[in-house]
Amino acid sequence: MKKSTIMFDMDGTLVPFVSEDFLKLYFAGLTKKLAPLGYAPKTAVDDLWAGTAAMVKNDGSRLNSEVFWEVFRAKNPDKPDAKPLCDEFYVNEFDKTRASLRENRDMKPMITSLKNAGFDLILSTNSVFPLSAMITRLKWINLDESDFTLITNYDNSSFCKPNPKYFSEIMEKTGKTVDECIVVGNSVKEDIMPAKSLGLATFWVTDYPENPDNTDTSSFDKGSIKQAEEFLLNLV
Repeated sequence: MKKSTIMFDMDGTLVPFVSEDFLKLYFAGLTKKLAPLGYAPKTAVDDLWAGTAAMVKNDGSRLNSEVFWEVFRAKNPDKPDAKPLCDEFYVNEFDKTRASLRENRDMKPMITSLKNAGFDLILSTNSVFPLSAMITRLKWINLDESDFTLITNYDNSSFCKPNPKYFSEIMEKTGKTVDECIVVGNSVKEDIMPAKSLGLATFWVTDYPENPDNTDTSSFDKGSIKQAEEFLLNLV
């Protein structure tokens, strides 16, 4: 069966940054936002990581957002609820993390080309942020919510990468089959290997590659984001 659906990772794949650069700015900005409520920066970062770890372990019984906030609030029972300020941060200050970009990119021509070729596009970015944070990052590369039929986020997902069930949940939601889909991402551990375990086709984007386990990638379809476009158009 010809591939008709592309699941695109965002960070390090479509958006040109290295995770460490982004996280440094992200945590600095968010902890500054929470400081007036009495959240100490180091403790807040630890608690954010704890909530994220809980989302990664989510068993599908609840939304990721529910899991995150249950953990974060349990660690801060004596402080005001942080969610309203966090929601405000993602709409406003989060845009400052744009400084982590390694290059300027306009992804609209590629996305338009793929859509014109008949592909259904899904943004399969790890579902640990609210939709507003995803939309902000898309703006950095001249894309928006309308470019994708689905954008995974922590309010509509019950699994996270690298759990293969993350991709299974997407297919269940969208009515797609394994044979119809291809996963495009920069992380071997979070994108490529979980997708392969389900029998999904993959393309490893190597502009800003992540391969922490030093997995043998010799058999992978791989290349730059530009080469990914060429590869995908050849699947039509």
